[in-house]
Amino acid sequence: MPTNKQRREAAQRHLQRQLERRAELAKKRRRNLGILLTALAVVVVVGAALLITGVLGGDDENDNQAADPTTPSATSSAARTTNPDGTVTCEYLPDESGNPNLEDVGTPPAPESTPTQGTATLLMATDQGDLTLTLDRATAPCAAASFVHLTEQGFYDNSPCHRLVTQESFGLLQCGDPTGSGSGGPSYKYAEEVTPETTYPRGTIAMAKTAAPSSTGSQFFLCFTDVTLPPQYTVVGTIDEAGLGVLEKVAEGGVQGVEGPGDGAPNTPVTITDMSVV
Repeated sequence: MPTNKQRREAAQRHLQRQLERRAELAKKRRRNLGILLTALAVVVVVGAALLITGVLGGDDENDNQAADPTTPSATSSAARTTNPDGTVTCEYLPDESGNPNLEDVGTPPAPESTPTQGTATLLMATDQGDLTLTLDRATAPCAAASFVHLTEQGFYDNSPCHRLVTQESFGLLQCGDPTGSGSGGPSYKYAEEVTPETTYPRGTIAMAKTAAPSSTGSQFFLCFTDVTLPPQYTVVGTIDEAGLGVLEKVAEGGVQGVEGPGDGAPNTPVTITDMSVV
């Protein structure tokens, strides 16, 4: 028959084993929780990347909506040179992707002497109201020249603004694709004109692009909030206050199929009825 001392020792060993098992279970729970939190963090990071890609990037390489933030940016020096008289030579390359949604409207005239001073004013008349766009030739001479050329060719007339984003740091309306598919544009492309200091505050007009460098075309986005993006999209100008009011009215209508902040076709359709140089 075990003595009292032996019974106490056995009880202590039993208790010790229980404590060890509990400690091991607690350790496993902490390890599993860590794995779960890591997985959730990855999901959040990937989701944020996809949001940016979705806002300004396309489903394929022909989509001119905008680019993945991890894509290396193309600077203006890659496709333009400065002339002795202060003008620049812009390079508008043919888009040979085979995209069926491209429209041939020629290229901007006299690209070898593109002006770098002053501004160009465009009136963007839409069925929701008018916006005045001021293009800055000094900041983005090649983009400004292309924008004016496409306007003079009637490229933007009767084209829909196909995408609205109402996220907290992504308030923008995207336009410039006559097909409304998100992949349309002209039959040429050109390099981005950006610097490491390029930002996208409220009132900015910026050019969209694909994930590839030197893929700017006709599509552009209009920022009605400060937009957080890497400096990979050419800032070509600014929107007047009346135009911002039009954008905010469209934003209040929300995104199709989404309650609250979203990204997709606007509930309030917007069509550019006429784009003209003032």
